[in-house]
Amino acid sequence: MKNIFLIIFITLSFSQVNHPYPPLDLVSIPTSGTLPKGSFTIETLLTKNGGMVPKLLVGLNDNFSIGMSFGIQNFIGENKPESNKKTPEVQVKYRIFEETESAPAFLVGLDTQGFGPFIEKAVPISIGESPSYLETIERYEQKAWGLYVVLSKNWNMLGNLGFHIGLNKNTFEVKDNDSDLNLFFGLDKELNRSFSLLLEYNAAINDGNEYRQELDGLGEITIGKGLGFLNAGLRWNIAQNLLIEVNFKDINLDADDFANREIKIMYSEKF
Repeated sequence: MKNIFLIIFITLSFSQVNHPYPPLDLVSIPTSGTLPKGSFTIETLLTKNGGMVPKLLVGLNDNFSIGMSFGIQNFIGENKPESNKKTPEVQVKYRIFEETESAPAFLVGLDTQGFGPFIEKAVPISIGESPSYLETIERYEQKAWGLYVVLSKNWNMLGNLGFHIGLNKNTFEVKDNDSDLNLFFGLDKELNRSFSLLLEYNAAINDGNEYRQELDGLGEITIGKGLGFLNAGLRWNIAQNLLIEVNFKDINLDADDFANREIKIMYSEKF
């Protein structure tokens, strides 16, 4: 039996599967990748507490992609399912400059989909030794990117190595009085034609004041921790148009005991 599993693993590890487009995102940060003209991708992100975030993205031309997503909490489990919002979130990506041998690709985008549950309630806030006061929170546990720009550059180093760096500004989740400009960067390393390693860091400079509370059916919600989010993932190209990704988020374990584990499934097709 062990020999059978070893043979399967070796076969998968050295299989040659080419995906038809570059990475659109890493674990969570956007890249300069867009969908080819006349293609679409359906993505399903399975998150903590039985959450699910389906997303549809369409390539209108080789440099311009649009999409929408809709988050649901407690989709899996015994608690009542609840949508993050009543309306879908939107994604727009437009690559202004293509990558060349000497220059990175440059893309501008908009993404209103945050990460984790959407928090909408009045909560007690305390800063240092100051007394608590009530403040209305209307934001995702981890804020959406909002408006962003990103540079991406790739090199062939025993398989593709891509580096991505960008700035973003969220102008709509600002009830915490924090609309600062934010920084993110990451890399993807092709291990072979089937597997890629993802590593990224979101500085979360705009994460606001620290707030932690137990919410019904969603466990403990923590925002404003201050150390940013270090994430890693392993992406598997199962077939020409099918990807599966296992992600570990917030592995710097700021205020948590364990990293947040997620699974992402991506299916693409032409129309």
